[in-house]
Amino acid sequence: MFLRIDQAEVRYPGAALPAVHGATLALRAGDIGVLIGPSGCGKTTLLRAVAGLERLSAGSIRLGDELVSSARAHVAPEQRRVGMVFQDYALFPHLDVAHNVAFGIRQRPAAERAARVAEVLALVDLAGAQGRFPHELSGGQQQRVALARAMAPAPRLLLLDEPFSNLDVDLRERLAHELRGILKAAGATALFVTHDQLEAFAIGDQIGVMHQGRLHQWDDAYSLYHRPATRFVADFIGHGVFVPARIVPCGDGARLDTPLGPLEHLTDCPLPGAYPQGRCDLLLRADDIVHDDGAPVRAQIVRKAFRGSEFLYTLRLASGETLLAHVPSHHNHRVGEWIGIRPEVDHVVTFPVGADHPGRTPAADVR
Repeated sequence: MFLRIDQAEVRYPGAALPAVHGATLALRAGDIGVLIGPSGCGKTTLLRAVAGLERLSAGSIRLGDELVSSARAHVAPEQRRVGMVFQDYALFPHLDVAHNVAFGIRQRPAAERAARVAEVLALVDLAGAQGRFPHELSGGQQQRVALARAMAPAPRLLLLDEPFSNLDVDLRERLAHELRGILKAAGATALFVTHDQLEAFAIGDQIGVMHQGRLHQWDDAYSLYHRPATRFVADFIGHGVFVPARIVPCGDGARLDTPLGPLEHLTDCPLPGAYPQGRCDLLLRADDIVHDDGAPVRAQIVRKAFRGSEFLYTLRLASGETLLAHVPSHHNHRVGEWIGIRPEVDHVVTFPVGADHPGRTPAADVR
C-alpha cells in the first residue's frame, strides 16, 4: 500500500472531542480514494493531515515507506511531495495558464518547464491554452488548470478538496468521470474529498464514509451500498429506510417476517440467534421495492419526486411504516393513491433495533 493511515487522531486545542478519531485506511499506488460524509464530519481535516497542514495527536500516516506524521514526528508539507487542488482552484488571475501551471516548477530550466507545462495541459485536454487567462476559461476548464498545476511537479500523491463544489450540479458527475480518466492516464495516486455521492461513485476505487470524526467504512462503492458496516453508512449511502423485522427458523435456514410479509429463500439471511428474539431492523432500499398492481400489499403515496426516467415514491403502509421505491415515470400515480408493491430483496442488511454501533459488522455477515 502506498498511503497508510493508522488510528489517526487530530485534536484542536480547547475542543471537547477530536476532529478526527481512530481513522485507519490504506490506498494502493495508482488508486483513487474518496472521503465522503456530511459537513463537519472530519473528511477535510483528515485530508489536511495527510498534506501535513494539520498535526496528529495520535496514530500515524505513511507515504510509501516514509513515516510523515505521528504524535512525535511531522514532515513539513513542502517536503512530502504532495500536490493539492483546493475548492476555489486558487489560480493567479494576473498570470496566464502557462505561468499558473508552471508555478510549482519555476526552478527548472525554461525549456524543460515549457515541455512539462505542455505535457500536463495535454493530459487535462487543454493543449494550446498556455496563453489564456483564468477569466477567459469556464469553471470546468479552470478546475483542469488547477489539476495540471498540481500535477506539474510530479507529486507522489494528489489531494483534492471538493474541487467541483463551485460548479453546476449537471457538470460535476461528468467532470468526475473525466478527472478519473486523467488521473488513471497519469498513473496518479489520489485522495479526494466530496460530500456528493455521485461524484464519489464516479471517481473512487475506494470510498471512506466519515461521521463525527470517525471513519465508519473504507470500501468499494458496491460494498458500501450492499454491505454497509454501520447503520450510519446504510442510512447515508443511497435511498433507504429501516423497518422492523424478525428472523425465524425456516427449514435449514431462516426467513424474515416483515411488514411486507415473510421474505424466504434468502441466501444471506443472518441466523435467528444473531439478535435477541430474532428482532432486528431491516434496511430496505428504494430498489428493493417493486411496484406491482397485482401484489397483495398496498401502500399509499405520500410524496413523489420526478427524476426523469423514474419517480422516487415515498410510501406508507397501512401499518404505518414508511418505504421508498423507484418506479418508472410512466407509472404517474397521484399523491394519496394506494398502489400495489412487493419486495425483491437480493442483499439482506440488518442491524440491532433502534441504535447504531459504529464500527460494528452488520449481522448480515453473521453465518
